[in-house]
Amino acid sequence: MDDTISPADDMWGERRGPLRPERLSPTRTRLSGRMLTRFFQAGDGLALIGAALVAQSLSGAASVSMLHSAAGLAVFISLQLFDTYRLGRAEDLALHLMRVTVAVAVGAAACFAIAAPFTALPALAETLGLWAPLGVLAMALAHAIWWLNVRRWRANGRLTPNIVIVGATGAAERLIGAVLKNREANVLGIFDDRAARAPKRVRDVPVLGDTQALLAHRIMPYVDRIVVTVPSGARDRVRALLARLEVLPNEITLLLDRNGAADEAVAIGRIADLPLTRISGAQMDHGKALAKRVQDLIIGTIALLLFGPLMLFVAAAVRMDSPGPALFRQRRHGFNNEEIVVWKFRSMRVEAADAKAARQISADDDRVTRVGRFIRKTSLDELPQIFNVLMGEMSLVGPRPHAIGMKTGDVESHRLVAEYAHRHRMKPGMTGWAAIHGSRGAIDTPDLVKQRVSLDVEYIERQSFWLDLYIMLMTVPCLLGDSETVR
Repeated sequence: MDDTISPADDMWGERRGPLRPERLSPTRTRLSGRMLTRFFQAGDGLALIGAALVAQSLSGAASVSMLHSAAGLAVFISLQLFDTYRLGRAEDLALHLMRVTVAVAVGAAACFAIAAPFTALPALAETLGLWAPLGVLAMALAHAIWWLNVRRWRANGRLTPNIVIVGATGAAERLIGAVLKNREANVLGIFDDRAARAPKRVRDVPVLGDTQALLAHRIMPYVDRIVVTVPSGARDRVRALLARLEVLPNEITLLLDRNGAADEAVAIGRIADLPLTRISGAQMDHGKALAKRVQDLIIGTIALLLFGPLMLFVAAAVRMDSPGPALFRQRRHGFNNEEIVVWKFRSMRVEAADAKAARQISADDDRVTRVGRFIRKTSLDELPQIFNVLMGEMSLVGPRPHAIGMKTGDVESHRLVAEYAHRHRMKPGMTGWAAIHGSRGAIDTPDLVKQRVSLDVEYIERQSFWLDLYIMLMTVPCLLGDSETVR
């Protein structure tokens, strides 16, 4: 499945601004600059250790191992001091490698100066003379790899946050001007409730409508942050805007002008790195997100190996029971309201399939096949979602993904609870906190919708590695012990 929006299928491509990338990637694929820095530092540490081992083996003297370690540590510190992990957009590869080389040379020189009083100069010169070229080579190779990958990730949007601005104000214009210079963020568009009076463009970034248009705009699953630039003096307007926007799962921040131009410039300078005045929405804990992703990949792969034969058997049973494909695809809401295609084993007759869940499942539902009743009751129909997990669209544990347009009675379910979109602040899961607390199957009354949303939000607030393991362990006994829920 293609995770991006291209110009060909973009309804407002003709209104593209100068800060809109060619292709948009969903926020779940975004990379954290801080996490990458830690990864690069770990890679440099390993490369320096490798250089020390090679130098020691070439010298044949085990007594110099301590000196090699000291040189590696000095170079590692020097790399931090020379800010070699910043990898600025305007810095080309040759300039970056020159900075790295200088950092290695300074680190080696510092080590030489510190060790000189305690080590014979000929031995010290020979040791560092052998180690220094290897250190430069190791760091040059490592940083060439880092630089090339960062350039690729910036090009495909994974390292550049996407923002939209609320308020066609002077602060918005200054923010866009700053971003045009450093290119550290993508400003996709502007929304303003005074759209009729607002300019059509601000610094060539299009004004796409009012906040009501923003709430339902198809670009929102690709937006990392909503920046409100309404003047702080307009308190009632700010309060009304925030109340309207808080139903969104996106992070919302304020760019306030009350502290003067100097403070505003500092805030604008931080826009690509840190929240400003954070109000609501998903604030990603990248460490927890990485741990959750690793957990999904390891346990998901094991589950695929264990359940693979069973999945083949279920697929064959579905095909033999009724005409049609074994798998059923349904568009559902994922992280940050992204539309994803979720896989299931088909449990209904093909002609009765209901991709939008306009009619939720009921007892003795005449659309469900014989095999379908069994696999729905045992949740075996959900097993193909392991592929969604491995692709990164879902997680093993999280709020269950609901079909787009799903209705409770005659009303779309998301309209019944103001906080409904908050459940999209985390990837949807194959199982979840709600599932092990009895909120499974159809949500065909407003009270059931509220209960499901409440449990999902509670999970999002409490999520941890160990809670996820607990939920996975409890899922099977909870499902097998539930003979009443219609699924």
